Amino acid sequence: MSLEPAVKKTPAKKPVAKRPLAKRSPAKTTAAKRAPVKRAAAKRAPAKKPAVKRTPAKKAAVKSTPSTRIVYWFLRSMGRGVRNLDPAHRKDGVALLLLGSALIVAVGTWADPRGAVGELVEILVTGFFGRLDLLVPVLLGVIAVRFIRRTEKSEGDGRVVIGLSALVIGVLGLVHIACGWPARSDSMQAIREAGGLIGWGVATALTHTMGEVLAVPLLVLLIVFGLLVVTATPVNAISQRLRALGAHLGVVQGQAADVPSDDERHAEQRREALPTRSSHGGSAGEAYDPDGAEQEALPRRGKQTSAAPPAPGAAQPHAMMPSPRAVPDLTKAPPAGQERDLPGRAEQLQLSNDTTYSLPVLDLLTRGGPGKARSAANDAVVASLSTLFSDFKVDVAVTGFTRGPTVTRYEVELGPAVKVERITALTKNIAYAVASPEVRIISPIPGKSAVGIELPNADREMVNLGDVLRLGAAAEDDHPLLVALGKDVEGGYVMANLAKMPHILVAGATGSGKSSCINCLITSIMVRATPEEVRMVLVDPKRVELSAYEGIPHLITPIITNPKRAAEALQWVVGEMDLRYDDLAAYGFRHIDDFNAAVRSGKVKAPTGSERELQPYPYLLVIVDELADLMMVAPRDVEDAIVRITQLARAAGIHLVLATQRPSVDVVTGLIKANIPSRLAFATSSLTDSRVILDQPGAEKLIGKGDGLFLPMGANTPARMQGAFVTEDEIAAIVQHCKNKMASDVRDDVAVGTKQKEEIDEPIGDDLDLLCEAAELVVSTQFGSTSMLQRKLRVGFAKAGRLMDLMESRNIVGPSEGSKARDVLVKRDELDGVLALLRPEPGSAQGEEADTDSLQGQVQTTTGGDRLR
Repeated sequence: MSLEPAVKKTPAKKPVAKRPLAKRSPAKTTAAKRAPVKRAAAKRAPAKKPAVKRTPAKKAAVKSTPSTRIVYWFLRSMGRGVRNLDPAHRKDGVALLLLGSALIVAVGTWADPRGAVGELVEILVTGFFGRLDLLVPVLLGVIAVRFIRRTEKSEGDGRVVIGLSALVIGVLGLVHIACGWPARSDSMQAIREAGGLIGWGVATALTHTMGEVLAVPLLVLLIVFGLLVVTATPVNAISQRLRALGAHLGVVQGQAADVPSDDERHAEQRREALPTRSSHGGSAGEAYDPDGAEQEALPRRGKQTSAAPPAPGAAQPHAMMPSPRAVPDLTKAPPAGQERDLPGRAEQLQLSNDTTYSLPVLDLLTRGGPGKARSAANDAVVASLSTLFSDFKVDVAVTGFTRGPTVTRYEVELGPAVKVERITALTKNIAYAVASPEVRIISPIPGKSAVGIELPNADREMVNLGDVLRLGAAAEDDHPLLVALGKDVEGGYVMANLAKMPHILVAGATGSGKSSCINCLITSIMVRATPEEVRMVLVDPKRVELSAYEGIPHLITPIITNPKRAAEALQWVVGEMDLRYDDLAAYGFRHIDDFNAAVRSGKVKAPTGSERELQPYPYLLVIVDELADLMMVAPRDVEDAIVRITQLARAAGIHLVLATQRPSVDVVTGLIKANIPSRLAFATSSLTDSRVILDQPGAEKLIGKGDGLFLPMGANTPARMQGAFVTEDEIAAIVQHCKNKMASDVRDDVAVGTKQKEEIDEPIGDDLDLLCEAAELVVSTQFGSTSMLQRKLRVGFAKAGRLMDLMESRNIVGPSEGSKARDVLVKRDELDGVLALLRPEPGSAQGEEADTDSLQGQVQTTTGGDRLR
């Protein structure tokens, strides 16, 4: 069998009969072989477009002169500058432009000037507004003043524009009808002397279609509608507004009711504009009312107050009938010189310094704008997804989407006999189609027969803490441990009750938003709870994260920055928990809330002859900002204390918040995870870290800067949310208010280690060399055991015990824990410094007195800030 080179045959050529090789010339053979290649190249070559021959006139028109280039460059620079201009300057520019226009129109209509300006004003203003042209300058001036007074983009601008438009159209229509509705055939001057072109158009359309009998009432209703929209007054609140206005003017007797400001109206409109929710999280069904403005008053802490329910359909709870027992409006700033006091309650509001503590007003927190419900980028993504599924011949349809501040969830419904795996297998293709690597697929969406595809938004939005506290579920729950977390994918605000969690683990990589979340938790407590309701223990090993809260009255101890002191503080919390359980067992209660209620009502009293005065126990919130540092210094003590607290402290009113940026198994151990059911994961660097936090993947696909997954106790699927953000200025304002209202009252028994030992252990004596050898052995092995010293140093039990006591007095090892080995408090790289402190200085007097003086005079800082003596 002979091997011959394969010849590729083109389908267009017919088989050619073989010819003798002698009759073929080499040139023809080469040309024949190259012919198909040349023909294929000719087919691939694009056809050249015929050259367009320009005439001299066209060439002159196309040719640009230096002056045109300068004008084009100037206009382009101006456009770029306007886009990059600060929004405040753009707003001021619009306001000044309106003021200038008002002056020009005023001169043109009031002074009747001659020239081009007068003619232009007469054509435009008088021609459109007719007899009401004299009021146009006033209207422009009012709008300009409104622009100047607003510090940010007003959410009521659209409402004012709609109301003024309806008002102007209705008035001009009535004026035109009253003047005999002159037509175009009469003259343009007659139309100017009536309602102008606007009035002529409205009156002509109504009178020709409905007649004069119906035209006039409809225009009157249009005017009334414009007035109601401009003043933000519902129809059912007209009588209340008139009564309040009469009382304010002194015409009607009675106390003037508070008329809501524009900011309150804007906040109410934003509450009404929130998306509606059904039982499965969709947009249909019962309207979601974030502030709880329902038919009944909202209870606050302590004794509940009652108020008259608003009229059916009322949109504003602050427009209710005035009542001395009405529920206070938490979003409303108090009068000048006054603070917002708490409602009546049975708890002790009279503090030790005989001052009434008042909560900070919510005006100290920045108000943000309403979120977007849709953008052009969302429509483009929907088109890209539909094209992708069509190209891969997958029978699915993109039925809608819900836009959040960070990500948008696109809902995809499957056709018959289509597997969910068909969509999950296209994850990389979806990322390629939408040009975004962060793709998260939820199959299915909880409560829906649809698959969710979460993609990051090109235009990300900020979630302010003040908005969550104002418009979230804060008013529906009066619990002092209710904190603001952020905003979910569906646009709803996320609040969480720390008492129901009952403990939470917050973890994420550096820059993922973990510290901002801790700041929001602490600020929420300061805004909603008094120091008698909630006390806090803050542990900040990094020394800079929580320093802004130093001195607030909610702290039960100064902020702890020493990891060793933090372990001691956790042990104190365990002791406090045992004391509370002793009271619960003695008086027959199962939860601290029941015990506090009985103490406030007087049902529980101290035994006869006892000097103790029973007081309600406050909630105790322990926040650890960096768990990894604590686990490095004293892992055994910290883990034991955390496990004991998380297992038992729920009924005692003690709750724990642990935060770490290193969610590894040696920091978040199995015992700690087993007793902390609630998790909040921000962006992690690996899949392993996500499994440590959530016990499932997902956190490694987050995009950072507050984007997180919240998995509360009892939930199987984590909910994606954008964490709230609070600025340093807002924190400083809240902290200053709390400090002004009450001085901090710290306890001295929280951290036992804060009291320095006054006496040093017995002198070393002749055991200096043996002690140095023992310290070197213990530090190098990082294992503090008496039996090890016996074996290695060949000493008896008494001598080994004395050496261990000497090292404990010098803070080389920790205290004895029974049969367990002692914790070594000194690292290997610090061994030289320890030995230098133990040995006497060269040239100094040898002996017991010199050694003791040398150790007492020199201080060396070791790990965790402890000092060796």
